[in-house]
Amino acid sequence: MADDPYKALGLGKNASQDDIKRAYRRIAKTDHPDLNPDPAAHERFKAASTAYDLLKDPEQRARFDRGEIDAQGQERPQRHYYREYAEQGDNPYRQPHGFDDLSDVFSDLFGGRAGGGRRGGARSFDMRGPDQRFTLEIDFMTAARGGSTRITMPDGAVLEVRIPEGAHDGQVIRLRGKGGPGMGNGEPGDALLTLIVAEDPDWKRDGNDIETTLPITIDEAVLGGKVEAPTIDGPVMLTIPRGASSGQKLRLKGRGIKGADGRRGDQHVVLKIVMPPRVDDELARFVENWRQNHAYDPRRGR
Repeated sequence: MADDPYKALGLGKNASQDDIKRAYRRIAKTDHPDLNPDPAAHERFKAASTAYDLLKDPEQRARFDRGEIDAQGQERPQRHYYREYAEQGDNPYRQPHGFDDLSDVFSDLFGGRAGGGRRGGARSFDMRGPDQRFTLEIDFMTAARGGSTRITMPDGAVLEVRIPEGAHDGQVIRLRGKGGPGMGNGEPGDALLTLIVAEDPDWKRDGNDIETTLPITIDEAVLGGKVEAPTIDGPVMLTIPRGASSGQKLRLKGRGIKGADGRRGDQHVVLKIVMPPRVDDELARFVENWRQNHAYDPRRGR
């Protein structure tokens, strides 16, 4: 499964991008270490996280499908290595002085530096550890307002992660020094957290604009008035115009998500007229009398 990200998510290669996202969320809800202490579940979640991080990007997924990168997103090694060239008679890469003369080459390639001594004729190297990629699901309000959440790393360490205000789906948070261990005295790599913003039944997001539905009564629709409406910052008083209809949108300027430039989007409030729990005789008689002289057809011309 470690070599096949599709199997780690329980999918085939013809899966859509939506299928990939849904499969990862399903596994996260059952196998996340904070929800399931079973070590086997932990391994499934880790494999699914690595797979999702690779396949969620269509371009990166295509490169994997073509065999250009492996299941960890690393470039696959070329067919020709230094030794193949070095063993040829005339080539510009041949080094007559042995392994020690290649230390600078390896240092450049791997980001390491020569160590302080030799063992068995070879130098030791200090190399930075690899970055490790994970995904983190957060709720809509945490993304909108910012906040913090706790995560459990593969080594069991519990970290507090700060979520910036206005975080969006696919955003990457870097935790410096929390990745794979280095070699020798090399520093550890970083942990890269890709955010997934969970869907919310009450809110929709379009860029930095947001939308929510507000139920109103018959009399509020007919007569208008001020009602309390939710925003991500707390409730505000909203003016309902006289004769409002279901589906009508009202705008609250600057009540949306804070963007990277510091400016906030707008909030759109969709009105929904809700009937009373029971239509009593008084209301029925009133509407019957009103209809006799004021009947209209809202479907005409549609």
